Amino acid sequence: MIISKASSQPADSGWHAPLAIATAGLLLFLTISGLAIWFLPFSVPVQLTVILHTAAGLPLALLYIVYQWRHWRDNRDGAWTHVRLTGYLSLVVMLLCCLSGLVLTWQSLWGRRISYDWDLLHLISTVAIIAALLPHVVVLWLRARRSGQAEASRRRWLGGSLVISGGGAALIAILSFIYQPTALVNALPPDYDMSYGADRPFAPSLAKTASGGAYDARSMAGSQSCGTSGCHEQITAEWQVSAHRYASMDAAFQKVQGVMAEQNGPVSTRYCGGCHDPISLFSGTKNIFAENLTDLSGYQEGISCIACHSIVETDVKGNANYTLRPPQRYAWELAVQENPDALVPRLLRDFLIRAYPAQHVQSLSHQLFKSPEFCAACHKQFIDAEINQVGWVQLQNQYDNWRKSRWNHPGDAQQTIECRECHMPLVAQSTEPASGDEADYNRTTEDGSHRNHRFLGANQFIPTLMNLPGAEEHVRLTESWLRGEVDIPEIAHKWTEGPAVPIELVLPESATADEPVRIGVRMTNNKAGHDFPTGPLDIIQAWVELIVTADDGSIVYQSGVLDEAHFIEAGSFIFKAEAVDQYGNLIDRHNLWEMVGVRFKRSLYPGFADQATYTFSCAGSALAAVAPPEQEETHDVELPLNQSGTLHVNARLRYRKIDQFMLNFLLGEGNTITAPVTTLSEAQGTIRLIDGGVGLLPAANGQG
Repeated sequence: MIISKASSQPADSGWHAPLAIATAGLLLFLTISGLAIWFLPFSVPVQLTVILHTAAGLPLALLYIVYQWRHWRDNRDGAWTHVRLTGYLSLVVMLLCCLSGLVLTWQSLWGRRISYDWDLLHLISTVAIIAALLPHVVVLWLRARRSGQAEASRRRWLGGSLVISGGGAALIAILSFIYQPTALVNALPPDYDMSYGADRPFAPSLAKTASGGAYDARSMAGSQSCGTSGCHEQITAEWQVSAHRYASMDAAFQKVQGVMAEQNGPVSTRYCGGCHDPISLFSGTKNIFAENLTDLSGYQEGISCIACHSIVETDVKGNANYTLRPPQRYAWELAVQENPDALVPRLLRDFLIRAYPAQHVQSLSHQLFKSPEFCAACHKQFIDAEINQVGWVQLQNQYDNWRKSRWNHPGDAQQTIECRECHMPLVAQSTEPASGDEADYNRTTEDGSHRNHRFLGANQFIPTLMNLPGAEEHVRLTESWLRGEVDIPEIAHKWTEGPAVPIELVLPESATADEPVRIGVRMTNNKAGHDFPTGPLDIIQAWVELIVTADDGSIVYQSGVLDEAHFIEAGSFIFKAEAVDQYGNLIDRHNLWEMVGVRFKRSLYPGFADQATYTFSCAGSALAAVAPPEQEETHDVELPLNQSGTLHVNARLRYRKIDQFMLNFLLGEGNTITAPVTTLSEAQGTIRLIDGGVGLLPAANGQG
């Protein structure tokens, strides 16, 4: 704001004053650089502009206070005109701009994110400065010119301002030239095998890249830096122990991938890579000449933050049918990833991401993530002739289970329960920059919650096997999840309380020696949004353990008990799938590339029930087997003749992630490790033994 007195004495804040020139020059540079940051696309020069814009803003704030005081002192007695009005308006908006700029600088240096409101105020005040100050200066310039005031002073002011502003622009250009980004090699190895065609470099996986070619592994890795930057510490800690994080690292994946490579060649393992090991897949590691098909020496990430958040398109066909486009990284981001102890690059990287977050948000936060279709890309699997040499077979399919279930009400978000609402429940009192979301029907930008990135499901084994940080807590939460004990307020009104799969006993009120008696164990998939159990049912096991005891505690009958070698005894009621190859041999090592169908499968569709029925005969010898109803399994039990008292019945629905046969295959026959078993739900009841007159009545509701 420049108002010179019409006197022969020069004002301290007039055209020729060095303070006026410095203030105007810095203000011009800040205005132009601010508009460049706003309008120009993300690039290294623009990022350097952010740094210099901030660096210039700090001295401007100090200079402006001094200049404005002198300027007001020199012109306070002037007449009230439109020029004075624009001058005072400029003062007000300039103070707001300086204040908001200082707050944003503080937040960028020491906070987790900049405030949307302060950022908006800074932008609006910048536009207001241009609107108020430009006519103020132009009118004064023209007035001074008409009055014959010294032209040299005005030229000195204009020239000095342009030199200062131009010097800032030149410095940005020089720094941009000097800056050396991390060189990425976005190319497949020269010896890369293209067995499936040059247009399908990652087949038989359906995963694709936006470029059609490879991406350097470093452009998809570096998840730890999301937490060490001081931003997403909570989410990184949650992801750190999740199944996504160790998808390519656990013993099961590594062993199965190795066997597949030995039998079908390393190229075939690309089928698994899209969902389990995208970094290796897209960097060209899964090649016939590669010694290590998963380069664990370079990263320990599996499905990294970037790999998941870089997906820009999905298809519900499954088998990793998605398109990935890694974002353009911030200056010094990859350098810090390679050298986390580099202090200055780390400070600059963190400052840029927080001060200039548009690129970060636009490239890594998409509406697509909120849809079940996003999850469907990997949580739906099939094999076809490219894999088994025979034909198409559907494997696990959580997406279509959910899509056809009672939990999906298209167009009605208040009735629908989606994948993320269940498996990524809201974490309240979040300190995350990612907290808040106005895109959800029941949330706001200021709700102080973020989506949990533990992805709680059913793997209560691998975290402790791998000794991951926070494994014990994660396993505890997983087991609570399996038992239905995790409270999810967001969807509490949409489903019932208690176990996901409760069980109940159907018992006769009494039993006699002359009539057969049935014990029924009924299970209902009450809360799961997909089949129970779900996943690779050739290795996952869920089964009923039934134990009947007499009054003295002696076991009268048992089923579903583990033996000393940790195997489930034969004849137990088990939810599982028995896949076979084209010769009818059992698929029992997760060798799905040989699978052509199943000879047996039992699982519970959402909302459906199943029942195991055990038939008791109290005679001296077992009665002939009673034909069970459809979907039921019958067991004969012989009880001693003339026994009286009470039979105590206890039934438990049990679960483990990996069966013992598979575990012995993974870790060797001398293996002594077994997968933990979780009791999902439980029910107890009693049967009264009498001399005669059996009454078959439902009794003893299940207790979870």
